[in-house]
Amino acid sequence: MHAKVGDRLHVYGRHVGNPAKVGRIVEVRGEDGSPPYVVQFDDGHEALVFPGPDAVVQRPTRSRAKARRE
Repeated sequence: MHAKVGDRLHVYGRHVGNPAKVGRIVEVRGEDGSPPYVVQFDDGHEALVFPGPDAVVQRPTRSRAKARRE
């Protein structure tokens, strides 16, 4: 897994009924974008995360308005 500051981390619930956690990566502490990551979750808390197989990194997409200007 590789990430950059600004990417979104989605950690899916391991059990039925556990909600997914989503946050923005604010710091990458591993080499070449590898974990661990400091993540600010959407609920406001910040944590050092070593993502497991239940996590996915999503790169931010360009906005449509920005794409039209280019």
